[in-house]
Amino acid sequence: MTRVAAIDCGTNTIKLLVADLDAASGAEHERVREMRMVRLGQGVDRTGRLADEALARVFAAIEEYAEIIAAHDVDALRFCATSAARDASNAGVFVDGVKQRLGVVPEVVTGDEEAALSYDGATRSLTSGDRPAPFLVVDIGGGSTELILGDGHGHVHAARSLDVGSVRMTERYLVSDPPTPDEVAAATRSIDTSLDGLGGHGVVLEDARTVVGVAGTITTVAAMVLDLPAYQRERIHHATLRLTDVHAATERLLGMTHDERRALPFLHPGRADVIGAGALILDRVLLRTAVDSMLVSEADILDGIAWSIR
Repeated sequence: MTRVAAIDCGTNTIKLLVADLDAASGAEHERVREMRMVRLGQGVDRTGRLADEALARVFAAIEEYAEIIAAHDVDALRFCATSAARDASNAGVFVDGVKQRLGVVPEVVTGDEEAALSYDGATRSLTSGDRPAPFLVVDIGGGSTELILGDGHGHVHAARSLDVGSVRMTERYLVSDPPTPDEVAAATRSIDTSLDGLGGHGVVLEDARTVVGVAGTITTVAAMVLDLPAYQRERIHHATLRLTDVHAATERLLGMTHDERRALPFLHPGRADVIGAGALILDRVLLRTAVDSMLVSEADILDGIAWSIR
């Protein structure tokens, strides 16, 4: 067994996984899984820079994580940063702050690597052969969305990272509370335009026979479809959602005010302003597939990062 720590710092969240991995058997024993809503990507789409207050939130979370990692005596640590850090002109401040607090240099991974890590994390426990291939993994973040087609046995056929995410779409288009029909229409057009180009990169959504959705937007939509009284990870993991129910949840979320969303018992307050945009992205992706349901996985890029550590 090797004990590893994996950190994924995205546009909206920073997540930590500490796990014991057995390379011989493929077993993963989770010790710690934590998430903080830090909104690193606050305003990056508009300014091109990481905001000082966003960096302060991230560094505070990293200091918490450093204590957890030290208490678990890990053998190795990998820190990956994704969309917001890729886009920011002052990413060096972020890199220096992480190194100072954790002693490692964060890797600002490419969109393609982010997609591969998400695919590995999502599908690693789904190789039993009881679901048809190809698999499509959908990972919706705050700044980008990863769409990955693979064979269900760890091999990626094609992947694409789109600059379409819940925070980015909210800041660009869904500025009213609740968003107006014109704002929703503008966001929809933008999402659809991005999706139109997928075929040229080999990501043909209609080819998928199994769709696996990961990350906070999708797990939150799942909680809404399941009408959970609180966020219950064990009920969300490997839940199957009908696409008609996802569409209904999307329409409901887009029609709510921020306060109404915050009152949902399963919704993290840090997602209240952006969950409508995230659900809209998911809905537009699913409309282009040929399936009638989606599998939800709580295993995601964090698990992929953990297994990538050598």
